[in-house]
Amino acid sequence: MNATELLTALRNDAKHFGPELARSAYEKGLAVTKREDGTTKPIPITATPVIVNDAELAERLKLSALLSSAGAKMAHALMKGSKRALLLDAMSPLEQRLALATYERALMLVTTRVDFFVGARASALELNATIPAMQGYSEIAAHTLLDIVGRRWGLDAAGVARLQAQNGSNARALYDALLQGYAKVRPGKTPRTIALLCRRNDAQLTEQRYLCSRFRAFGADADVVHPDELSGDDAVRANGKAYELVYRHLFVRRLEEPDMKGADYVVKLLEEPQGKRAVVLNPPASQVEAKLVFALMSQALEDAAIGTDADLTKAELDAIAQSVPWTRPFHDDTMLKKVSADPDRYVLKRSWDYGGRAVFVGRTRNEPSYAERVKAAYGAELDWQALCQRALNDRAGGGFIVQEIVETQPEPHLLCSGDTQSEAQLYVDFSSYASVGLAERSGATVGGPRSGGELDAAPAWGGVCRGSISHIVNIVGGGGVIPLLSETVARDLTNVYRVHSKHL
Repeated sequence: MNATELLTALRNDAKHFGPELARSAYEKGLAVTKREDGTTKPIPITATPVIVNDAELAERLKLSALLSSAGAKMAHALMKGSKRALLLDAMSPLEQRLALATYERALMLVTTRVDFFVGARASALELNATIPAMQGYSEIAAHTLLDIVGRRWGLDAAGVARLQAQNGSNARALYDALLQGYAKVRPGKTPRTIALLCRRNDAQLTEQRYLCSRFRAFGADADVVHPDELSGDDAVRANGKAYELVYRHLFVRRLEEPDMKGADYVVKLLEEPQGKRAVVLNPPASQVEAKLVFALMSQALEDAAIGTDADLTKAELDAIAQSVPWTRPFHDDTMLKKVSADPDRYVLKRSWDYGGRAVFVGRTRNEPSYAERVKAAYGAELDWQALCQRALNDRAGGGFIVQEIVETQPEPHLLCSGDTQSEAQLYVDFSSYASVGLAERSGATVGGPRSGGELDAAPAWGGVCRGSISHIVNIVGGGGVIPLLSETVARDLTNVYRVHSKHL
């Protein structure tokens, strides 16, 4: 379809629905929570969606599944081999301890997320496997746009619900994946109670609360809980209730913070045999998310032994060849000379870090944002050549990897925040979810709408889009969520608009 008609209509009408769109998305949970006092800040939402045709979306989801599987296998091969220090040296002491105790479990990950930039093709930038969030944010954004705009253009509640269902639900996919993962540990069983575990005032606390409300709607007895609320020697309890499944939305490294009450209990829970007191999903997976793993996946295309050691399949290698830009460990003088001499071509990333704090894009070296990021990392302004030298010698987080830049251009979008709508040129990423190692058929039954039916072979994952004025797209660091619509849903919404416009 030609998306121009729909996007033009949304832009022209946003002055009427934009404030309600922003307000409703915020009320549902599209917000960042401040660690200091628990107050929330709305995440901007665009009135202009990203529209992806169904075949392309299916292809990206397939790539995500193959890349996630390859990443889990590559990390496992490193952890069981003689080069495990390449990963362990990147980790904090507690991360190392838990990785050594639990890395076998990380061959099953109920939820992963691969982040892409889309230019001439979809290019995979990195793999998220620890707490790959935004399943809730993505649903809030898309469903709220369809609700607010659909009703304004004359759809009744049933029509809105039909479009929302057709567009899919990452919250539902996460729920189904958790049930499948649980059934793999406890065959034939379905969890009666689910705890969504996160720290107090977690940045994405409102998203966890949204997911909790959705899980309840699907039929689960679910609650958001925090480490200091947990107790129990025979079961995991919080506030007098026992939980059979724990969804971990908590970085292991956070458990080392001095003010993290209840950390000892969580550590022991993560270390014990899976399912003894509760099934914990995802297990600790720092080693899978380390960007060195992505670099070795790329290098396996030239060094067959790397792929053979990790038991990568032809399909996984083909997916890497199709979507992963040239990525390598940044560890010697030859690499230093190559990258220093051609800053427009490369991006430096710390191997194990999160939030985009140690990502440096060479072609932005003359922009204020580059100087700010370098100074935040190293306390001084450094030009590209000096930064490369510093990065080569910096072994924190396992040192750096280097990735060939993906050519992408900012897109025009209409940001809605509060009562204002503003045009902005945004760099947009596309992320799609996957699961690794789930049973093809779990035998578990799903509560809620599918009660009594066997779980699908794979959760019905979708994607999420973020936008930022910076090359480095990160929600907590500033940016917005862009509703993602399938081409089929966008076409139907366009038809709704056409009927509406005839009565104006």
